[in-house]
Amino acid sequence: MAKASDVKNGNVLRFNGELVQVEEFLHRTPGNLRAFYQARMRNVKSGKLVEYRFRTDEEVDIARVETNNYQYLYEDGDALVVMDNETYDQHNIPKTLFGPAVKFLKEGMNVIIAFESEEPIMGTIPSSAELEITYTEPAVKGDTSTGAQKNATVETGAEIRVPLFINIGDKVKVDTATGAYVERVKG
Repeated sequence: MAKASDVKNGNVLRFNGELVQVEEFLHRTPGNLRAFYQARMRNVKSGKLVEYRFRTDEEVDIARVETNNYQYLYEDGDALVVMDNETYDQHNIPKTLFGPAVKFLKEGMNVIIAFESEEPIMGTIPSSAELEITYTEPAVKGDTSTGAQKNATVETGAEIRVPLFINIGDKVKVDTATGAYVERVKG
């Protein structure tokens, strides 16, 4: 067991039987009261925010989390099959760990997965993805209004909004966190 003073931002703790990731960990010394640590933590499974005050000498359980790079191979029902880039071992990872950004995941992309004692607990995909437009309405000649956008479908099946000059077959860069169009990719 570690003391609360050993905790750092980003650590994963076992807190009330659940795994939580520390987002903010501040040392407070209010006036003539005892010092404490104010923690803001996010539940790894549910995503709920938890706030708690730790005494400075309070024991905490810092989970041993191993993070590795994996290559996304294919989708298998509610799971994604990924391969360890070093050992070539394959793992089935629940889609839910990646959140809504999973719809921008393309075969061959590298993902980061965190394991706590052999159980996958978190998944992260790159912050942007270069995807090809598979369907969009053609632009209407003469429609040059600034900032006008239209719907488009990318190769992963996700729907995004793109500027009018984007056509089928163009490659675009997409922000995977928001699903927003970033830029057209040349080549």
